[in-house]
Amino acid sequence: MAAVTEAVLETRDLTIRFGGHVAVDRVSCRFEPGTLTAIVGPNGAGKTTYFNLISGQLRASAGEVRLFGRDVTRLAAPVRTRRGIGRAFQLTNLFPNLTVIENVRLAVQAAAGVWFDLMTPWPRRRALIDKAQAILERVALGRRAEAIAAALPHGDQRKLEVAILIALEPAIFMFDEPTAGMSVDEVPVILDLIRDLKRETDKTILLVEHKMDVVRSLADRLIVLHNGALVAEGAPAEVIALPIVQEPIWG
Repeated sequence: MAAVTEAVLETRDLTIRFGGHVAVDRVSCRFEPGTLTAIVGPNGAGKTTYFNLISGQLRASAGEVRLFGRDVTRLAAPVRTRRGIGRAFQLTNLFPNLTVIENVRLAVQAAAGVWFDLMTPWPRRRALIDKAQAILERVALGRRAEAIAAALPHGDQRKLEVAILIALEPAIFMFDEPTAGMSVDEVPVILDLIRDLKRETDKTILLVEHKMDVVRSLADRLIVLHNGALVAEGAPAEVIALPIVQEPIWG
């Protein structure tokens, strides 16, 4: 019998209660490198709450979050980020008064573990700036490098948030409805970026998404949450065909 490999990310009986309401109910799931798992379910199913528990924005009432085999359940969100969890939000999470390239440069510096000061050699600074610019080109924001982040239209702000996430070089990418609020013309840029990240087989990607056409085109695996509980998981075609996924509540 083949040995079971250690999951990059795992939740074990993960639970959170708000008063008498159980928002996430004993969810156990493993996430492997080189796979994109889409988390689907009707509104109020607990998808974003589950994301918040994994990334550390919420503290679990019970259960565990394990990262590279270690229990990180009680660690704060910034610590989990440093250990490899990268999270993009439904609402953009930027430094609004900084320029586009400054936002990305700060993330590049954080990943490299260096900060600008008077003693930093200029070639090192230039390398960091060049890397930030290359990431902006990758997300089709190269021409907006000097724009103030707050002045960007919503779609460009979403692209900038993805650029920051890429710059942080996480092992795990978490996208919460990455195309929300974007125009039809803007959506393909984000989807192509996620496809590009999938090709890096050492990366693990989690995606919350309502649009089933997006799920079908990107996901290797689906998990279904309903009333906070994990009710199905498997290959996208098989899961989408299940009666619970066809119910009117998904509308």
